[in-house]
Amino acid sequence: MSRQFDVVVAGGGHVGASLALALKQADPRLTVAVVDPTPPAAGPDARASAIAAAARRMLERLGVWGEIAPHAQPIVDMLVTDSRLDDAVRPVFLTFDGALTTGEPFAHMVPNAVMVDALLAAARTAGVEIVMPDRVIGFDVTDTRADVRLASGATLAAGLLVAADGVRSKLRDLAGIGVVRWDYGQSGIVTTVAHERPHGGRAEEHFLPSGPFAVLPLADDAAGRHRSSLVWSEKSATADRLVAGDDFTFGLELERRFGRRLGALEVLAKPKAFPLGLTLARDFVRPRFALVGDAAHGIHPIAGQGLNMGFRDVAALAEVIVEARRLGLDPGRIDVLERYQRWRRFDAVEMGIVTDVLNRLFSNDVGPLRALRDFGLGVVDRIASLKSHFIGEAAGIGGSTPRLLRGEPI
Repeated sequence: MSRQFDVVVAGGGHVGASLALALKQADPRLTVAVVDPTPPAAGPDARASAIAAAARRMLERLGVWGEIAPHAQPIVDMLVTDSRLDDAVRPVFLTFDGALTTGEPFAHMVPNAVMVDALLAAARTAGVEIVMPDRVIGFDVTDTRADVRLASGATLAAGLLVAADGVRSKLRDLAGIGVVRWDYGQSGIVTTVAHERPHGGRAEEHFLPSGPFAVLPLADDAAGRHRSSLVWSEKSATADRLVAGDDFTFGLELERRFGRRLGALEVLAKPKAFPLGLTLARDFVRPRFALVGDAAHGIHPIAGQGLNMGFRDVAALAEVIVEARRLGLDPGRIDVLERYQRWRRFDAVEMGIVTDVLNRLFSNDVGPLRALRDFGLGVVDRIASLKSHFIGEAAGIGGSTPRLLRGEPI
């Protein structure tokens, strides 16, 4: 006999775990399960993510920021350069003060593993059923429920199935939801480096012809080492060669891009390369089914907004579900779920277009385009109101913001 839940979330990463926690905290009567194939202790994740101010407010409201904060590094300021790889000097065209008008940082850098562990622990404490290791392999939808099949042979009955299973979502395909997708021919190399001198909380984005090279500040580790996270975009063939090659060659290529301003470098985590592209689901919902996070939208990391878009999905969907229940409505009905789709789809498409245009504009060495973009960066740098607008957008505090992202209860 199937175990019954109001909501089953397929995927226990940042997005899936935060959705389950948000639902259970807002409405303790909800029965919620998270199904994920990877136990939290199965292999450390050396990656880190930029958490915008709005997402931090949500994490505070969910009660997990206190666990995360000791490991978080506020971004104090940011600079943007545009140059060729072998240029002796990289001119700075744009700088941002990292503080909002409220005085809070517009973003923090947080290790992924710390964040996921805190969210899953809080979800379990709140009464969410954590089903690990297992995975959803299929489902059938009726008028009243989704019958969910697990790899273990177990079945679950859910009023709503939420797919938070990543950009290559199998459940999205099973739901018959098509995608708009194209490949950039780039891969993102991700690793963590230690350096002799402190970064001072500064983030840097260097636009190079092969793609953006982002240096993002991390908190010092337990040994007191100064650290930064790298998101290094390269043509896929070059990225694969660098990751598969020897440490010496990788270190030389890294230093060419990173420079020596922070002293000697040490690579702390095995570099990994991830293919980069744009993926937008044509629909975010079906009856008894919803997409969140990368399953709904995968974008280029050039603006550091991928995970923050996922958190916006979480805040919006949680608010739609909880408010529907308060009105006596069935949150798995398509007319209820379409409110979530209307709320989030335009923003996702808009951000996908913006990151696509930025990547195409900056990942080249075409003279007229270089002159145009550098002029544009210089104009933005000289107009304080424009800079404030862009910082506000990066912090996630613009537009129609769900309550959780304002730090308010649902």
